Amino acid sequence: MIETTRRAALTSAGTGLGVLALQSILQADTSTTSNPLAVRAPHHQAKAKHVIHIYLNGGPSQVDTWDPKPELLRWAGKTLPTGNLTTERKTGVALPSPFKFRQHGSSGLWASEVFERTASQHADSICVIRSMRANTPNHEQSMRLMNCGDERLSRPSYGAWLTYGLGTENQNLPGFVVLCPGLPVADYSNWRSAFLPGVYQGTYLDTRKTTSAEMLDHIQNPKLTHQSQRKQLDLVMKLNRQHQTPRAEDAQLEARIQSFELAYRMQMQATDALDISHEPDHIHQLYQSNTVHGRQMLIARRLVERGVRVVQCYHGDVQPWDSHDNIATAHRDLGLQCDGPIAALLTDLKQRGLLDETLILCGGEFGRTPAVEIPLSGNAMPTGRDHNHHGFSVWLAGGGVRGGMAYGGTDEFGYRAVSNPVHVHDLHATMLHLLGFDHERLTWHHAGRDFRLTDVRGKVVTEILGA
Repeated sequence: MIETTRRAALTSAGTGLGVLALQSILQADTSTTSNPLAVRAPHHQAKAKHVIHIYLNGGPSQVDTWDPKPELLRWAGKTLPTGNLTTERKTGVALPSPFKFRQHGSSGLWASEVFERTASQHADSICVIRSMRANTPNHEQSMRLMNCGDERLSRPSYGAWLTYGLGTENQNLPGFVVLCPGLPVADYSNWRSAFLPGVYQGTYLDTRKTTSAEMLDHIQNPKLTHQSQRKQLDLVMKLNRQHQTPRAEDAQLEARIQSFELAYRMQMQATDALDISHEPDHIHQLYQSNTVHGRQMLIARRLVERGVRVVQCYHGDVQPWDSHDNIATAHRDLGLQCDGPIAALLTDLKQRGLLDETLILCGGEFGRTPAVEIPLSGNAMPTGRDHNHHGFSVWLAGGGVRGGMAYGGTDEFGYRAVSNPVHVHDLHATMLHLLGFDHERLTWHHAGRDFRLTDVRGKVVTEILGA
């Protein structure tokens, strides 16, 4: 009896029986293998079907954006009566915000001029969580915690968990796409699949580039036509299926097979999704699509519109919001870059009826200290803020979230979450709930135990859920 695994087929070909083996391979039935990206039902009825995560990597200051603290002005230049909490670097006296705050919408939600357009146009759709907490004041660890639920070890990203749990609505596009002009701290580990099959890992696109061919390496084969590629891939598929027959439980092998198919199918669909040139002029003007952030937000909408499950939009290379000095100029400039495009995304999603089914998350891996950072150089003026994981803000909109509210709170200076603290595990549990999952039941068996995104913690923040 002739074996029909790939290795056996090649061996047989060398002994003169290759034609017989090849014929049996080409006639093999491949219809019984399941697709790991097929759409699957969640645990309960979902409010959201997609996620767009606007990641302000580096750590925006909560007391300069969404959490006004007038007491900082009263204590300006003085030592805080509560003392300074331990963060990454040494801090000194109170530093008031250089930005003006005002209330917006019928809800009266407070926001600073850094996000003037987003707040003035969409305050009643936004829920600001002012009482976020993380574990450490370091970028790498806190980014891994925010993205993967663990700051130390290799764990699957939440995008990988969601794609594993729900599959993707468009079989010709990845379920999880990452847009970033450059690479953030800890780079690819932020969208890893870890022990989940590789097909669930995020697909990274460098949005400093402007065409699909530049953003997706090797998206087109200059030497083969699509028809020739299809024939080649069909042969590879049948060889792989024969190899897989005695190994049906190997999820990694199935993921590898599906990745070949997805790469082929993406050649047409991805090119279309990333090509914003056919959008009407008013959309280009709305998004400011001649800018990196305008282009990112517009591509995010186009991807969600085409059924992509999770889209992450990082602000920039490394950690642009890491304002250790000159926070007044730095945060103002960063806000000017992304505030308009963020407001445009929310407006566009509303107009298209997509906001109700798309969960928007916006924030960084931690916040910043209300006390000024003491510069490492003794000659420099203290004008910035250190990292602060004790209390910071993120906001959510759409996808079943209650808008027009601030939940939780920090102390009078904005240092520590004191009212209704929300750990990153709680945020993840709430996100999973909105997408239809019980976070304790979405698991993967690995290394002798069942793992989950929220580890052994996390509770759903029911107070921010809509009706």
